[in-house]
Formats: sequence, structure tokens, C-alpha cells
Amino acid sequence: MRWLRYWQGDTLRTAVMEASQDYVRPVSGDPFGEHRVSDERVPLAGLRLGPPIAPSKIVAVALNYRSHLSDRDEPGNPELFLKPPSALAGDGDAIVLPAGAGRVDYEGEVVVVIGRRLRHATEAEALSAIFGYTCGNDVSARDWQNGDKQWWRAKGADTFAPIGPWIETDLAPSDISLRTLVDGEERQAATTAQLIHSIPKVLAFASAVMTLEPGDIVFTGTPGTTQPLLPGQMVEVEVGGVGRLRNSVTGEHRAPPVQ
Repeated sequence: MRWLRYWQGDTLRTAVMEASQDYVRPVSGDPFGEHRVSDERVPLAGLRLGPPIAPSKIVAVALNYRSHLSDRDEPGNPELFLKPPSALAGDGDAIVLPAGAGRVDYEGEVVVVIGRRLRHATEAEALSAIFGYTCGNDVSARDWQNGDKQWWRAKGADTFAPIGPWIETDLAPSDISLRTLVDGEERQAATTAQLIHSIPKVLAFASAVMTLEPGDIVFTGTPGTTQPLLPGQMVEVEVGGVGRLRNSVTGEHRAPPVQ
């Protein structure tokens, strides 16, 4: 089953669809609890999709593929950081390069969606609490990342956490394929079998310190080398069994200063 959210006027509606369908069915209630799937059929074509979930927090893993380490040592534990929910963007939304940010890179990632509260979980408990998976782009401002003591703006600027286009619930985490393309050219390719720290290990490690709530999302790491994004480009993140997340790139538009 695939879960998504789409815009109806100024409202985001939750819906589900089967992978082979060209329509969605709106859902009322709690996706992680009691809910009802409507008999209404809304054509998928033409819908403006939003981020498929509204997390209370976004957890991300740094340095979780050996191909991304360069000359750095392999981390003994998952290296976690947070991105704010205000950084979320959906499929089709633009990634906005902030004024003065300098170099801003894509980071295609497999994203995990939590379906049940996790606290002090074992890896087996963490695995059973996964709701599904989606595509994500951990957009990163490298000059800020390298120059600041904290990553709050390098990783947390508005639109720096695109996810979507939907959540796929029927996937096994051990060998999910991942690709990133820029203007149709492949830039990254890997599978979750190559993760240094597996998805269940990452979730269990995080839950030892912070409670993961239903709807929270975890970016699991990016492979290989990354390159800067330029205004006018199209970046796509493809996760096997899910689909493709597509986002154009634009520069920040600011009003001229008042004279």
C-alpha cells in the first residue's frame, strides 16, 4: 500500500493507493491508528502532492556508506543529527538555494517512516515498528556545514528535506536500491545492503536516547560523492519499490531593500 498527501485547495488530504492504480482514495482518521479509507476515487494525474507525512522530528545519519567516507574513519556508532520539520518539501516542490549559502549539494537517501512509538528498542522491535519507506534528499549547504560549528542552517534551511512522492509500506530494508539523477544523469547509485549501520541498528541506537514517534522520519545516509546544485536543474531521487522524487532547483528571491 502507498500512502500520500495531496493538496485540495489549502488543505493537505491523506490518501492511499495500490501501486498499479491511477487513482487515490482519501483517508480520514489516524494513519497509525483508527482510520477509514473512502470509496471516493480521485485521479492521481494532475494532483499536487505534498510531503507524504508530517513528522514531529527528522533524524538523519551522516557517513553511513563507505563510499561517502573519503579519508574519514568508519564511525563506530551511527552519527545522527536533526533537521527541522520546516525544511520539508514535497514531490514537485522547488529546492530553494538560500542567498549567501555558497555551495549546496544533493544527497539522495532512503527514508524510513516510523509507525509505532520506539523507546529503548531492540533491533527486532525497531524493524517491526517501521511503517514504510520513501525517497528523500538531504540537501546540504557545504560552505555553512564546513564553516559553522553547528549544522542548523547547513542542513535545516527551508526546502532542504524533500521527501516523497509517497510512502511504500511493503518493502524489506536489507537491500533497497537508491539512485540520484541530475538533469537525467545518474550521480549516485547504491543499495541499503551497503550501509555501514543497518536501518534496524540506526533506529534502535536513536531510540536509546530519544523517543521516536509515529510519523517521525529517518534519513539513512547518502552514498558516494555529491556535487553542487545549480538553479534551473532537476534533481531526482529514485528508491526501488517506491518511485522517484522530483524537485527543481531555484535561487532565493528576495525583495529589494527599502530605500
